[in-house]
Amino acid sequence: MTPTEILKHEHKIILMVLDSAEREVNSISASKKINSEKISKMLDFFRNFADKCHHAKEEKHLFTMMNKKGMPSENGPIFVMLKDHDEGRRRLKAVADSIPPADAGDAGAVVRIKENLSAYIEMLRSHIQKEDNLLYPMADQMFSVKDQEELSGAFEKVETEEIGAGVHEKYHALAHELGKN
Repeated sequence: MTPTEILKHEHKIILMVLDSAEREVNSISASKKINSEKISKMLDFFRNFADKCHHAKEEKHLFTMMNKKGMPSENGPIFVMLKDHDEGRRRLKAVADSIPPADAGDAGAVVRIKENLSAYIEMLRSHIQKEDNLLYPMADQMFSVKDQEELSGAFEKVETEEIGAGVHEKYHALAHELGKN
């Protein structure tokens, strides 16, 4: 599997959880209540799998290699992707910060969770489309076989050394659990 195929596969896992998050947003709209346990699991998944694993592979390795091959990082596609990653982190923090007051009955906090989770879902789906259909094909054209092998090795190191052995699989299982709800 090429590095971009690995990232596209991870996108499919992320999209499963985004679908579950959308169902939760719809539930909040209907009930005006949150399921803090489910939302906390989603936050765990998005922060650790989507950000610390998936986005780390992109930011530390894919984008860096694309930059070395001539794609600027201060404007253009890489800049847009990094901006999206930062927006996602801000949205997830806003959701996390609103859970305790929402659990305590603060209706405004429930609305903030719904709005930020909804905005995160919309942004990340658009982000995934841009990467799968524009950025990754550009990367595939830029990289030699040697570059692809180097990236694959770097991705493997992210999984084993940075996030830890077995953690990737743990989040795949969590995605499937959340995907059923």
